[in-house]
Amino acid sequence: MIPLAPRRQRALAGRDSLVDGIPFSLPVNSLDSPALMAAFTADLEGIRRLLPGDELVPVRLPGGRGILLVTVIDYRTTDIGAYVEFSIAFACAHRRAGSPLLATLLRERTTAVGQYVWDLPVSSQVSVKGGKGIWGMPKHRANLDFRVDDREMSSQYDLDGQLCLRITVQRPRGPKVPLRNFGAANYCQFRGMLMKSTIFFSDDVEVAVGRWAKAEIRLGPHPRMDPLRELDLSPDPLFVACLPHSHGILDDHYEGWFLTSADPPDPTRPPEGLDSVVDLPIDESWLPAPTADGR
Repeated sequence: MIPLAPRRQRALAGRDSLVDGIPFSLPVNSLDSPALMAAFTADLEGIRRLLPGDELVPVRLPGGRGILLVTVIDYRTTDIGAYVEFSIAFACAHRRAGSPLLATLLRERTTAVGQYVWDLPVSSQVSVKGGKGIWGMPKHRANLDFRVDDREMSSQYDLDGQLCLRITVQRPRGPKVPLRNFGAANYCQFRGMLMKSTIFFSDDVEVAVGRWAKAEIRLGPHPRMDPLRELDLSPDPLFVACLPHSHGILDDHYEGWFLTSADPPDPTRPPEGLDSVVDLPIDESWLPAPTADGR
């Protein structure tokens, strides 16, 4: 069954594509995939330093803080097999070059607001090949798990035998919020470009906000997490959401712009290019489950 989708995606149902050697049955969707999300406040200027170029601006909360978003999806049924995807991102808005932020927001409505995906480990090599090579997502292979029971959802991200990050969310109680075809914009950098993709989710979502939201984020010793240690992350979440059976669609349409800055780029430090993905195999196997001490 194909979940609710934008009209253009519904029109593609039953058609097939072969992109970079990866076969897709359209729309590019996932079925019955549990997911968790937690948002934490963070130092605004620290987030700003982690955003690429001058095109993105961090979302600013009334108290002058920014937002870190951790989203983990246990993709169980997709065209490229099962895999876990662990997203670490910052809430942001896209400002078109030469345009004030407000003008961009009015022109593009909610599609200009989204998240900048700072790190995106996944379980399988084929997910890296497709996600990075096609949509420009900063995917790389890592040791990941996803645990779910009646009380909580959790996931751990290890790299090189060290803990990077562990997230544990207590599942909210009470009425579920019906979410149908909710769209979210992802901004990523690849090949010296800012690339925007859109994903749509449907599920009956368990949500808690403020003091009712319970989650723990634990940073490990891996140096990849050093920039997050400088962000003064709040110990308590702004909100949490659990999607027990999410259906999703990744739009095959995406946008890209050159990343720009006032200073010339350093030619001795070129951005990651297509050579990082072109020879990757179409391999659905996973690395072993994480084993680093997450306590």
